[in-house]
Amino acid sequence: MTLHENEIPVDEPLVRALLKAQRPEWAGLPLSPAGAGTDNTMYRLGHDLLVRLPRTADNGQSVRKEQEWLPRLAPHLACPIPEPVHAGTPTDAFPMAWSVYRWIDGDEAGPDAVRDWAAFGADLAAIVRELHRIDLMGATRTDGLSWYRGGSLEPCDQWITKCLNDCRATVGSELDVDTLEQLWRDALVLPEPSGPHVWLHGDLKPTNLLVREGKLHAVIDFGGLSVGFPDAEHSTVWDLPLQARQAYWDTLNLDDLTWTRARAWAVAVGVSGISYYWDTFPAFVAECRARLQAILADAATR
Repeated sequence: MTLHENEIPVDEPLVRALLKAQRPEWAGLPLSPAGAGTDNTMYRLGHDLLVRLPRTADNGQSVRKEQEWLPRLAPHLACPIPEPVHAGTPTDAFPMAWSVYRWIDGDEAGPDAVRDWAAFGADLAAIVRELHRIDLMGATRTDGLSWYRGGSLEPCDQWITKCLNDCRATVGSELDVDTLEQLWRDALVLPEPSGPHVWLHGDLKPTNLLVREGKLHAVIDFGGLSVGFPDAEHSTVWDLPLQARQAYWDTLNLDDLTWTRARAWAVAVGVSGISYYWDTFPAFVAECRARLQAILADAATR
């Protein structure tokens, strides 16, 4: 499944060739598909390894960022996060950085995996608090650690307005796009965030949260790792049930301004996902639609 115009195809023979050239001791291990997201393709390697290959050159920069920073962040977090064990180098066949990580057992967060959504929301909030309190260790919003979700809303307005219009043309009969646009514009007129920059995961959606024995166990996919304002970090809670969202809000004691900005970021990510992946990734479009429906339902009660 190709999602981007500049995507480099990946298959099992390519992965084995990369391993044979760079880690021959692993080249004969069992290899099986382990999922593919918007930015990376994954293969499970043997019992306890994961190969992660970026889809595009831009995603390759995210791989190098993980290789540099995850080992430095891990000691400060109580939950497991990906552990790089090999930094793959570019080749003629695959001209981008790639990685091998320790495999982390767990199921994606969902109704069949999570035992108590309120507890899950509180646990996720505790992880976010830990991450945001880690010293920046000299990192700034430069050198690959500047992502739009850690900045201000206003620079994204032209882009998101186009995406809102795209949504009117595609799902407008099923979603109240006018209300979504109003929620976006309500946040645009708020004062800019004034707090300090913090470490941001950037994409704490359910597919990046692993569950074991009914509880939140690990956080994966730090491709969106950045430094910036924390508002957008909270946007993915609209992917979770109301009980989890309320517990998350209560645990972090978020103020209304932060919540309004977070909701606007949730709108932005949802409508941009529908706009970009409408013809290529229907499963992801469905995720975005569900997020936007949750935002609308939540806004109607507040």
